[in-house]
Amino acid sequence: MKIIVPMAGRGSRLRPHTLTVPKPLIPIAGKPIVQRLVEDIVKVCDDKVEEIAFIIGDFGKETEENLKKVAEGLGAKGSIYYQDEPLGTAHAIMCAKPSLSGKLVVAFADTLFRADFTLDSDADGVIWTKKVEDPSAFGVVKKDASGTITDFVEKPKEFVSDEAIIGIYYFKDGDFLRDELQYLLDNNIRDKGEFQLTNALENMKNKGSRFTSGTVNEWMDCGNKDVTVETNGRILGFVEKEEDLVSPEATIENSEIIAPCYIAAGAVIRNSKIGPRVSIGVNTEVVNSTIDNAIVQNDSHISDATLTNSMIGNKAHFNGKFTTVSIGDYSRME
Repeated sequence: MKIIVPMAGRGSRLRPHTLTVPKPLIPIAGKPIVQRLVEDIVKVCDDKVEEIAFIIGDFGKETEENLKKVAEGLGAKGSIYYQDEPLGTAHAIMCAKPSLSGKLVVAFADTLFRADFTLDSDADGVIWTKKVEDPSAFGVVKKDASGTITDFVEKPKEFVSDEAIIGIYYFKDGDFLRDELQYLLDNNIRDKGEFQLTNALENMKNKGSRFTSGTVNEWMDCGNKDVTVETNGRILGFVEKEEDLVSPEATIENSEIIAPCYIAAGAVIRNSKIGPRVSIGVNTEVVNSTIDNAIVQNDSHISDATLTNSMIGNKAHFNGKFTTVSIGDYSRME
């Protein structure tokens, strides 16, 4: 089994945090989004994952090495591919062309999920979906009475279905997928100006592939500050019984920690009330403050603050009476 992870987008809706850190590397409950994504998939895959291929932009050598370490930590080979321009989902996957063979899970690093990952052995592929109120912003599927997918439609202007594709796919035959994606590129077949995976899926279906849908219990977005903070809180709640969220190497003095919270090694919490649903990064210092529902990244300093629904980046300084903030790396509010 291989996992293909397209993650080249910078995440403009999550600025200023993504001006210096790509969105899939923003920490959620102490781990980058993409790390939590692939860990969750490996955990529920019946087959051994041999390779994890990351499709990135110009993220720098340090990021590339960190991604390879994530794969190696899961017992897989880490591969790096590049997408130089955003030309659609099909184009993004094809940037990892040499790795498109055998059984594949394709997972776009935009969201986190909790899902029934049981694979239908009779199906050629599984597409994980969730019902949404406004399907016009998503690719959607239509199904027959047996649960087999009959149509794939990209961002329908008129109602077709409310079952949105969340960005997680399983393919029994990665070589077939690769050939169909290549056909789209070779013939310049675009939908709404881009090369769309849904077009390849429709072609595969028309050639006899049977696709079913997987059940998604939780679908958590990280598209902007508000939903990222919400997702951080939900993930903390899911993993608090599975992970040691408060490091023994953190210093906590005269403070109250209300679970669930993630407190990283080297963090210093003094005369403060932290939580619930807060993540505090490595070597960050919080003094005389009350914080709930927030993400504070590494090497930052927070003092005399009352914060909620907030994100603070790396190496930031915050000292003030603001209550809802979103400040990026190296910022100072004093």
